[in-house]
Amino acid sequence: MNISLINWLAVLVAAASAFGLGGLWYGPVFGKAWQTLSGLSDEDIQQGHPGKIYGGALALNLVIAATLALLLQLHPAPDLLTGLNIGALLGVALVATNLGINYLFSRRPMKLYLIDAGYMVCLMVIMGAILGGWR
Repeated sequence: MNISLINWLAVLVAAASAFGLGGLWYGPVFGKAWQTLSGLSDEDIQQGHPGKIYGGALALNLVIAATLALLLQLHPAPDLLTGLNIGALLGVALVATNLGINYLFSRRPMKLYLIDAGYMVCLMVIMGAILGGWR
């Protein structure tokens, strides 16, 4: 793996895609259910420093996207389908399982797990598609 071969514009777009998906996922699609299951009031949602929250999320998504870009280099000719498959594999096999373990021990609701893990799997697939397909 060679960090100099990373398409950094694709990494930035892949990381930014999290905000588009998240706006839908945690907005009109599952927003109210997620908020209720998380035990957060409307006032709780309004608290916190948006720069820290969104800046931190962007930084972490950049790490995810850059790592996925590095892993795609292991394939001899990565493309859109390769990116989709690797994103799905990592999303299910690593991210969703890790969240599952955490949710089991913290005794969080299964529905909340499905919302959060579903988001991460979909995000990994989208990121993989962007990174694999952008040549």
